[in-house]
Amino acid sequence: MMPDVLSEKALVAMPERDYMNAAQLAFFRDLLLRLARECEQELAAARQALQTPPQSDPLDAAVDEETCRHQLRFLGRRQALLEKIRLALRRLNHGDYGYCEISGEPIGLRRLLARPTTEYCAEVKARLEANEKHYAHSRNG
Repeated sequence: MMPDVLSEKALVAMPERDYMNAAQLAFFRDLLLRLARECEQELAAARQALQTPPQSDPLDAAVDEETCRHQLRFLGRRQALLEKIRLALRRLNHGDYGYCEISGEPIGLRRLLARPTTEYCAEVKARLEANEKHYAHSRNG
């Protein structure tokens, strides 16, 4: 029997020892599936908009081209987000969801609520970003 899905408030009120229990996993599964559906709908609408030829005056061609560029960037970002959502669902199905991929430490409910697709705890993410910044600086220096 599937547990009832919690509210965010009830989720964060749970004791730490209940981290990633069945109810919390159900909450995040529901959230990720909903995000995936929304993302798929947005992708379909954006693709449809790109397939519809502009009915504008030839003088508006530059505006149409810029709009197309924006749509393509949007599609790329949404496609990347959808892939992250699918990876998060796979981690959830394998029992790894909610735990840092590098340290193995709990990511934390508040961080997961803010970014349900995150793979790293805050400490590891900060370290990775500092390394990226240092590497980018050393390449440009």
